[in-house]
Amino acid sequence: MGLQRFLPALCAAVLVLVFVAAAARASNADFDALLARYVRSASDGVNRVDYAAWIAAPQDVSRLGAYVSELAGRPASRLARHEAMAYWINLYNAVTLKVVLGRYPVSSIRDIKSDGLFDPKAYLGPWRTKRVSVEGRTYSLDEIENDVLRQVYRDPRVHYAINCASYGCPNLRTKAWSGETLDADLDLAARAYINHPRGVTVLANGTLKVSSIYEWFAADFGDDAGVLAHLRKYADAKLAAALASRPKIAEDGYDWSLNDARAGRKSH
Repeated sequence: MGLQRFLPALCAAVLVLVFVAAAARASNADFDALLARYVRSASDGVNRVDYAAWIAAPQDVSRLGAYVSELAGRPASRLARHEAMAYWINLYNAVTLKVVLGRYPVSSIRDIKSDGLFDPKAYLGPWRTKRVSVEGRTYSLDEIENDVLRQVYRDPRVHYAINCASYGCPNLRTKAWSGETLDADLDLAARAYINHPRGVTVLANGTLKVSSIYEWFAADFGDDAGVLAHLRKYADAKLAAALASRPKIAEDGYDWSLNDARAGRKSH
């Protein structure tokens, strides 16, 4: 009799867990469709966003907002590690797009300031404003990046996945990130950026100009020796040959121009 009374409760608990897991892994189909429609892949290896076309389709602007709200409502803490990391990357990228679309046209995301009159970092860009609530906590983009993605997952490849709507940033994908393929996709993103001049340029004297990402996030990539080791891991044959002599990193740089498809191809 005891077992008979216990089984219905057990079945109910299992159903609840299945429901919660399914909700956490809810489809990113809407985000996939929006990215496929408005992210343009170019022959120069840089993905750009057709913000003007997106703004001209108010239903798709609303669709992005609805996706952010739906994503924020998922029980993120119940996700498996790779699924959770993909979740936070998608949330960061979707919120960033929403921020830019809300202020477009701008020439740079840094033209959009954060709230906070007495916060010096508020004047650097939109990253300090609280923008989305997940499981009772409201996050800024800065907090999603630094408090969640960097601190929890401690994988430097995350810098190739989150997109700051700038030319100098690693590409915004034409589809959402998925936990099922996350590891392989992060490797692909690392290779794409490192082997593009935005990531690494071999100067005429044999020294390197690298993305400022490696300077800003030295805690993730290490000192110059650590950065070079990281670059060698993902370098193609041409870059690998240049890195074999352990060249000096002479300078870093970053282009904050908006990754706008209507701005035309840059000549970097």
